[in-house]
Amino acid sequence: MSWLDSFQTAQKEKPFLYTSGFPVLNRSFFPGFHTPATKSTYSARIQVPEGFTAVMSATTWEKQEKDNTFIFKMSQPIPSYLIALAVGDIVSAEVGPRSRVWAEPCLIEAAKKEYDGVIEEFLAVGEKLFGPYVWGRYDILFMPPSFPFGGMENPCITFVTPCLLAGDRSLVDVIIHEISHSWFGNLVTNATWGEFWLNEGFTMYAQRRISTEVYGSAYTCLEAATGRALLRQHMDNTGEDHPLNKLRVIIEPGVNPDDTYNETPYEKGYCFVSYLAHLVGDQSKFDAFLQAYVNQFKFQSITADDALDFFLEYFPELKKKGVDSLPGFEFDRWLNTPGWPPYLPDLSPGEQLMKPADQLAELWAADSLNMEAIEAVDISAWKTYQLVYFMDQILQKSPLPEGNVERLSEMYPKISKAQNAELRLRWCQIVLKNNHESEYSKVKDFLHSQGKQKYTLPIYRAMWSGSESARALAMETFSATAPQLHVNVQNYVKKILGLEVAEN
Repeated sequence: MSWLDSFQTAQKEKPFLYTSGFPVLNRSFFPGFHTPATKSTYSARIQVPEGFTAVMSATTWEKQEKDNTFIFKMSQPIPSYLIALAVGDIVSAEVGPRSRVWAEPCLIEAAKKEYDGVIEEFLAVGEKLFGPYVWGRYDILFMPPSFPFGGMENPCITFVTPCLLAGDRSLVDVIIHEISHSWFGNLVTNATWGEFWLNEGFTMYAQRRISTEVYGSAYTCLEAATGRALLRQHMDNTGEDHPLNKLRVIIEPGVNPDDTYNETPYEKGYCFVSYLAHLVGDQSKFDAFLQAYVNQFKFQSITADDALDFFLEYFPELKKKGVDSLPGFEFDRWLNTPGWPPYLPDLSPGEQLMKPADQLAELWAADSLNMEAIEAVDISAWKTYQLVYFMDQILQKSPLPEGNVERLSEMYPKISKAQNAELRLRWCQIVLKNNHESEYSKVKDFLHSQGKQKYTLPIYRAMWSGSESARALAMETFSATAPQLHVNVQNYVKKILGLEVAEN
């Protein structure tokens, strides 16, 4: 359970409580089976002080006004890690026929504006592809800024970072991943955390199928290329042969399943599911298989063997061909050998978006700027992942020649003044890599505005490996923002800055 003081919230008036049960942390909330192999229904009665509201990952809830008590019931069986509770000064707004957004009062208008009509479109496409949405409502709770994660796919109410409120809907597609868990993870669940890829690999594949239907294959391939780059970075950092770079991980007694959390189950898992689709060779047939898979195993917890046996039974002609043991692509190798995926899906449709970004980055990295060529490139229609890709190329080429970052900042306010957190993260990294001190205030502002681990740690690493002034900025900013950060994020930052970490 996380107990937040009022200054760790957006409104800064009342405290906030939330649970984060993944993967085995709900043991601090209630006694129960802390394994995804067991599923159950649940009910709860939560009494809270006047002026507070409770929400849970439940299919029905009612409020008793007289004693401010909330009664919840989850009528579908779920694993214990998906039981979730939040209590705070929160209000809601309808954004679709079966969806509402929840947030602190100061954020509710922004949340409604950002997500009105959006969620239903994603749900409808998901249902078309994977079968009925069984959880009734799909609500989103925008958490306080200190929430350290991107999102948690609790049934009926997903908890997400307020960083998704970009103001221009440029990050709404991030919610597709959490929606996809409604079928893969929440409905069909990995029986052990050693096969986490069953949750995340299938969800990444489902996310990208929905994204392709909504945004087209070029944009989805560009997003997938960003994911592949993260997998490459992870494997370079850990070494390809690290045992955690297998899809089937052995979790020894005493090892926290949380320690196995990395890019491998997501992106290598995505590659394996894509390989299965490649073996089938027909997208509509593989879509039909995914529907049958969900229908076969709904409300169950399964192993990789269950999933792969069902695949071979569903496609007897592939079983007859022995596709599970093709040299170099054996299912056993996919599951039990660490390292880079044996098969990579074709992301070439994304090149039509990557190529202009690559060329523009080359122009900005030149000693002498060709402004005529730069001005000929119109980035006004570029969506988030194309801009992210461009900024990643700029970061790789940094530090740029003297004065180039300043010119780039002036020319593209869409980037340098963005409220989109993915762009803000990369702009902060570019500012630090180029020691562009006149925009250090943007680094400080971003770190003051949120405490998401994915954004906070890379910026502190960039500051600490930078100039003396960047290190001073790191110490000053951490000193000011530490109380609003989650304790785990505080400790990670302390390690980066060489500060002593207090024992729990």
